[in-house]
Amino acid sequence: MADRIVFRVLPDRGRWKVTRNSEFDASFDTKEPAVDYATERARTAYAEGSPSQVIIARADGTIEDERTYGEDPYPPRG
Repeated sequence: MADRIVFRVLPDRGRWKVTRNSEFDASFDTKEPAVDYATERARTAYAEGSPSQVIIARADGTIEDERTYGEDPYPPRG
């Protein structure tokens, strides 16, 4: 099985950034297009055979939502 690709939507000095596996991917003025972009990238990755996940943060950096595409083992490892 391929490793999961993790997209994160994070606040970044008044803007919103998207990272892919902790590497910068894109930047947006507002949160909504950042979430849309990350979700589309995750769905595409899954369609191409890689499990993926989107983790969406609030403005204070805490996790607001998490979306998984592909297998999500329960109970989680670790």
